[in-house]
Amino acid sequence: MNRSRKNPLYKSFGYAFAGIFTGIRNERNMKIHCFLMFCVVIAGALFQISVIEWCICLVLFGLILSLELVNTAVEAVVDLVTEEKKPLAKVAKDTAAGAVLIAAVMAAIAGLLIFIPKLMAIR
Repeated sequence: MNRSRKNPLYKSFGYAFAGIFTGIRNERNMKIHCFLMFCVVIAGALFQISVIEWCICLVLFGLILSLELVNTAVEAVVDLVTEEKKPLAKVAKDTAAGAVLIAAVMAAIAGLLIFIPKLMAIR
């Protein structure tokens, strides 16, 4: 009986954290997303946003950062498979980048809906 052995759980987490840190270290857009996330956390603390608003922000942080990592993975796999300019490679890269852009735009709109009323209340 040939059973493939899975890595221990701690190794799986180690690989996942290595992927996250690689994305942050090597990807410009990931650095931008992390900086903006930091800014939102500071603004959220300053404006004392509600628990629901924090939950919305946290879900959006997770969505954007996750999609950025998936985009990076798609680009890496495409680059691994071919160095030539191929239409399907372009489709894969562009659609993965588009997914990140959609999430980022929606997150920005949600952020405006959360923070503009708080800024208006300062007047």
